[in-house]
Amino acid sequence: MASLSLTCSLPFQPPSSRKFVESTPSHCSCLKPIVVNGDPPTFVSAPGRRIVAVGDLHGDLDKAKCALETAGVLSSDGQGLWIGGETVLVQLGDILDRGEDELAILSLLKSLNIQAKAHGGAVFQVNGNHETMNVEGDFRYVDDGALDECIDFLDYLEECERNWEEAFVSWCAVSGRWKQDRKVPQNYWAPWNLVKRQKGVIARSILMRPGGPLACELSRHGVVLKVDDWLFCHGGLLPHHVAYGLEKLNREVSKWMKGPNQADDSPQIPFIATKGYDSIVWNRLFSRDNPELEDYQLEQIESLLEETLQSVGAKAMVVGHTPQRMGVNCKYNCNIWRIDVGMSKGVLDSSPEVLEIRDNKARAIRSTRGWSSELQVADYT
Repeated sequence: MASLSLTCSLPFQPPSSRKFVESTPSHCSCLKPIVVNGDPPTFVSAPGRRIVAVGDLHGDLDKAKCALETAGVLSSDGQGLWIGGETVLVQLGDILDRGEDELAILSLLKSLNIQAKAHGGAVFQVNGNHETMNVEGDFRYVDDGALDECIDFLDYLEECERNWEEAFVSWCAVSGRWKQDRKVPQNYWAPWNLVKRQKGVIARSILMRPGGPLACELSRHGVVLKVDDWLFCHGGLLPHHVAYGLEKLNREVSKWMKGPNQADDSPQIPFIATKGYDSIVWNRLFSRDNPELEDYQLEQIESLLEETLQSVGAKAMVVGHTPQRMGVNCKYNCNIWRIDVGMSKGVLDSSPEVLEIRDNKARAIRSTRGWSSELQVADYT
């Protein structure tokens, strides 16, 4: 068991530009309500609650469901029910690309969030590099099945009389039927594959372009989130990101995703958050191990990590982005947890793993259908 002790010279107070109660449970609870600061959510107070974090999902609905079942928040009966009570779930981005059920996963998470709020819990997401790439129009890693899903969803949206909320929340429950209906013999479509793909690209562009309905859905989530003493982001946070302002970063990414408006005709892509090797969604400094690094270089990386954590009053950071072949693990005195295990069939097709944080202890849990095991534990008391 690893232990960790951090001290901060000054207590960190999150900005109070926007503050609202996220969860108002319908049942009696002895826990204080979840309070959210920022739009998109940036700072979250969730006293006394269990936190679970799930890494990259990349369009694999079956693995996503298995991970959520392992986290103890999703029913295993196929009904899509929240069973996490007052748990706070954080998903670390890269739901898009490399798999064919991206919209279904996004729909499931939104449905679970609605249910969680009624029980005093919450579901949060942070966007990863594949979300920002798709809003930018970079479809290099899109699965053909995901293009088909975009076509199907736009047709379903018409069935729902263009009621976005109704269609989006219910999509996970009906997407399997639409997917099955399009499974025609491959040779039937062979002469039309190019035309079909072009139609899929057009459908995806309609949904994903800045100002498109799915881009606006993604704009509700930031690129960094602090829940109590824990930092969550896709790639990694650095001191210059903190100096820039976490709420400001999230607002600028959200504004870009929402697209042009009368006040600002062309919001720019926020480079510091979404572009470049050291941006929040692309940074691999803490998640990629390089055996060629000298001891003094590793010490410099650890020092950067500690500086970042102290500047925001956090105990540790949780990141995805870089598949960990050894599974969920922590490094640098457990100041960083790396939880992308490449579970999607489009990546490593590994067994789902999640991180649980409860009572100042973090533990990694691995699962296959029907069983789970504890892998690593760190105590932060």
